[in-house]
Amino acid sequence: MKSSAGSHFVALDHVRAVAAFLVFAWHFVHGRDGIPVPFENVPGWVPLAVLEEGHTGVALFMTLSGYLFSKLLEGRGMDVGAFLWNRAVRLLPLLVVVIVLAGLQGYLHGQGMAEYGRSVFKGLVFPTLPNGAWSITVELHFYLLLPFFLWMLGRSRWLPLLVVVLAVGMRWGFYGQGVPLRTLAYETLAGRIDQFLLGMVLCRFRGGFVSRHGAALGTLLGFLAFYWWFDRCGGWNAAPDGFWIFLPTVEGVAYAVLIAWYDSSFSPAQTGFSGWLGWMGERSYSVYLLHFFVVFRAALWVHGRVMDLSNYYVASFWAVGAFCLMAIPAALSFRFIEAPFLRLRRPYLRELCGTRCDAGGVGVGR
Repeated sequence: MKSSAGSHFVALDHVRAVAAFLVFAWHFVHGRDGIPVPFENVPGWVPLAVLEEGHTGVALFMTLSGYLFSKLLEGRGMDVGAFLWNRAVRLLPLLVVVIVLAGLQGYLHGQGMAEYGRSVFKGLVFPTLPNGAWSITVELHFYLLLPFFLWMLGRSRWLPLLVVVLAVGMRWGFYGQGVPLRTLAYETLAGRIDQFLLGMVLCRFRGGFVSRHGAALGTLLGFLAFYWWFDRCGGWNAAPDGFWIFLPTVEGVAYAVLIAWYDSSFSPAQTGFSGWLGWMGERSYSVYLLHFFVVFRAALWVHGRVMDLSNYYVASFWAVGAFCLMAIPAALSFRFIEAPFLRLRRPYLRELCGTRCDAGGVGVGR
């Protein structure tokens, strides 16, 4: 996403596109109830375990958010009011449209509007917003705490890791008390804080990852092996609850390292496949919120009318094509719903000397 000052990080747009594809493919392949491919499926090829457990794309989004804001705010101050305004004009227009459309969809299927309205209102605090928009609630909570985290980062690049340790300890404590961890770790800041903060911290060490291809490969292979183990143990649907004590942290460490390496080691082109991938990354927020309206029906339609998708590899192949088609509604959404509001963004970055910087509102772009 390009800022009003012209800052544009194509490599990070690539990361957004990958995150959006992981979530999209997970929903396409497994549907709502393990159809066409059962949740118990475990691909024979180890690297595909991350795609099989594509919910991890949300962790990639969260880690990227922390990394990006740490990068933008490095050596600068922040006008908190202008920052929150920019986040609002970036995220709210499409979110409001999606909430309305999801409400109409629910009404046509017999859902009570009073019940839906309460769930939307609760969504400011709890993970009850439709179409995966619970993640926007988690990001809002992070934004409110961001000035404090930046203060910590300014005192020491290591200090925010204390919060990560405390978060792991808190989840461990809940686990010991028999509290179900998956929802807590997956849908609230109690789990996602690890990823935001690890992204922020590793961003400040990104200079040490320049061309460290061996370290990046080792991190990737270790992460893939861990996710294959998680998948073998039941994954999202049935893995022991204890996994969720550490899973957000493992995701945060791996993704932060890989983002720092990719961002600092490469300068992707804005043409060809790289350009298209970056373009999809810029519109990944549209893909993320809108795909819920079509992805489950699309998979069932292909499964019932075109060919059997119960084979994981066949279903994944179709998921790639369906994801590419999401470029159409995403482009329309960005052009007519989101882009008009981007002109309302305000400068929110300040030089530490007190001079205001015009860096606009570059956010996660989702």
